[in-house]
Amino acid sequence: MNLKNICKTVAIVGATICMGTSCYAQQMLTLEECRSMAMQNSNTLKMAGEKEAGAEDLRKMALSQFFPKLSANGAFTWNEKSISLLSDEQKDKINNMGTSAQDMVADAVIDYVHDATGVSNATLEQDFRDRLHEGRMGSELNDVGHEITSAMEFDLRQIYAGSVTLSQPIYLGGKLIAAYKAAKLTRELAGIEMDSEKEKLQQQVDEAYWRVVSVKHKQQLAQEYYNLLSQLSDDVTAMAEVEVATQGDVAKVRVKLNEAKMNLTKATTGLTLSKMVLCQLCGLPLDRDIDVVDIDVDSGQTTDGGQQMLSGDSIDMQAVLSRRRELRMLRIGDSLAREGVRVAASQLQPNIVVTGSYGVSNPNMFNGYQKTWDGMFSVGVAANIPLVDAGACYAVKAAKHKRREIGYQIAEAEERITLQVNKLNFELQVAERKLAEAESNGAYAEETLRMANESFKAGVIGSSDLMAAQTSWLSARSEIIDAEIEIKMDRLYLIQALGM
Repeated sequence: MNLKNICKTVAIVGATICMGTSCYAQQMLTLEECRSMAMQNSNTLKMAGEKEAGAEDLRKMALSQFFPKLSANGAFTWNEKSISLLSDEQKDKINNMGTSAQDMVADAVIDYVHDATGVSNATLEQDFRDRLHEGRMGSELNDVGHEITSAMEFDLRQIYAGSVTLSQPIYLGGKLIAAYKAAKLTRELAGIEMDSEKEKLQQQVDEAYWRVVSVKHKQQLAQEYYNLLSQLSDDVTAMAEVEVATQGDVAKVRVKLNEAKMNLTKATTGLTLSKMVLCQLCGLPLDRDIDVVDIDVDSGQTTDGGQQMLSGDSIDMQAVLSRRRELRMLRIGDSLAREGVRVAASQLQPNIVVTGSYGVSNPNMFNGYQKTWDGMFSVGVAANIPLVDAGACYAVKAAKHKRREIGYQIAEAEERITLQVNKLNFELQVAERKLAEAESNGAYAEETLRMANESFKAGVIGSSDLMAAQTSWLSARSEIIDAEIEIKMDRLYLIQALGM
């Protein structure tokens, strides 16, 4: 594929992308607007918010463990058989003990009369037995026997029971306090993670925004360069027609013009793609036609609040270390590890709990066996005192090792942050010097191009010399744009590294 076909292909791709964005009116965006939209539409921030809310609920749950717990329980049981403390033979004897006693009395009286008088009269004896049977002694004793056997039977085929219990922990070895502090620290940690996600998102938006600014100005620069070469091509063509220039000069200019056209198409396509990335971060449709507020990059003006370059002597590293979220998270992790040691040590401490309850049942046995509802209160104290628990001892040692590990992580992080701040500060100073040099070179290139244009019009120099001056001008302007964007990003990174 030759150069002409490549240019056509790239132009078609760029035109297709641009056509997709034409369905909306162009929307001008500032950096603050982009940040605000990204914060509102970020699913990452929404997830972090849910995590923070969950941590708050866990803190409240840990706090609730200090208060009494009230619970209610109910039960119903169906049994196939009832319970009897007497066998059928024993129940028969007890149920008929009146009749048995009555017969025994009759036999005793008859035997006594027979022995005393020596006379035996069957008719009188039978009459005596009949009269005795007609009395109430036997039936009353039989009724008593029935009451006794009934009392020895328990109808447990349907049992109802219920209770209300109140429990209050008195001392659990300190684990409740440690758990609450750990939950509170976890909530604070979730808040810091939320802020960290916001900072990361802001950095991504700033990078995408300044990338659009950079590509936009480079596209404008490519357009200016293309216009210069286009004008030069017309001039050289006209000169060739009057035989002041050769066809070789025309060909050289046209090659440069084609290269400039390709670079212009690439810049246009790159600008469209950069805007799509910014739209994605802001939660806008990818085909939305947007533009950033025009910023004169060459002027050296910034929109980052006028942050000035910080020298190494003006940076208070102790203040930086106190603000950095990584160190704050590690310090919270150290506090969590401390509470972890306390939780592990609580396994070696006594546990004391007070309980109170009221239970009811049907049937009940508070006043003999009754198939009615009745209940009673009960209050108790339960204590558990560990005597030997080797596992808990090792758990305490492991928790202490974890805390020491986090201490080493804090020390390493402080060294890494110190190096990072100094490195970014140095890079910012280098970028400032690069911008000064680029502006100086740009001014020289502007003057050189002006003189070359005048010399070319006067016929002193040829088209090749003019194209060389134009190329130098393009390179110098491009370096200014790159240096200015680099300063903006270096300042952004340094401010974030300072925890500001």
